[in-house]
Amino acid sequence: MALASPLFASNVTRGVDRIKPFSSMLIGNKKLSTRKLFPCLAVVATQTAQTVQFEVESRKHELLRAVQDTQRGLVTTGDQRSSIEEALVTVEGYNKGAPLDLVKLDGTWRLQYTSAPDVLVLLEAAARVSFFQVGQIFQKFECKDQSDGGIIRNVVRWSVPPVLEEEDGATLLVSAKFSVVSVRNIYLQFEEISVQNIKIGEELQALIAPAILPRSFLSLQILQFLRTFKAQIPVSDRGTGRQSVGGLYYLSYLDANMLLGRAVGGGGVFVFTKAQPLEL
Repeated sequence: MALASPLFASNVTRGVDRIKPFSSMLIGNKKLSTRKLFPCLAVVATQTAQTVQFEVESRKHELLRAVQDTQRGLVTTGDQRSSIEEALVTVEGYNKGAPLDLVKLDGTWRLQYTSAPDVLVLLEAAARVSFFQVGQIFQKFECKDQSDGGIIRNVVRWSVPPVLEEEDGATLLVSAKFSVVSVRNIYLQFEEISVQNIKIGEELQALIAPAILPRSFLSLQILQFLRTFKAQIPVSDRGTGRQSVGGLYYLSYLDANMLLGRAVGGGGVFVFTKAQPLEL
């Protein structure tokens, strides 16, 4: 009966009360340690990410520095090509295996360097023929609202001065549809080649419609025709179902301001940087 008395129960309670302050202190210390631990982990993670980002930007700068004196790939030595390839592979390593971000890919990219023969032949022609000029070269991707592909437009600014304006007298446009076939590979299906955006030079304008004479309706029509002229050559036939030759394009690196690509099958490498939006 003594064990069931209120006096025993009261004594047990006082014993527990004496233990509680110590246990509460332990729990409080654990909570305090946890609160301190998470901010420390966050700081370490932030510092690590910043370090990696700094390394990536440094490697990208080294790549651009390696290609800057090559005239977009036209003038390179064996040692330069080796250095460029090494710098290229280093940058590619930071983006390896990441899925292709079509939102980030969307937009206009300016060519800084290539080893692709079909582009170098244009640059070589401009170097050899004094009256032929090749200006800026772009790739324009239209895929922001797509999940598995889009449109790619290869844009080449060229000119034949003084008939056309310097370097930007006309635009060669090669359009293709592309589809994402793997994590980093896209397949191009070429559709059309066109020449547009003709900008005639001042000498040709003066020949057609001299400034000292009143411009006739015919001369104005000729000028308007030349300015709006657009020649289109389809490379696929939708009527017969004949498809154009396609190509596999490996986008080896992509971020907000750099795009690296490799034409699968030995078609060359490409180094692009982000450019202002291009209106065609």
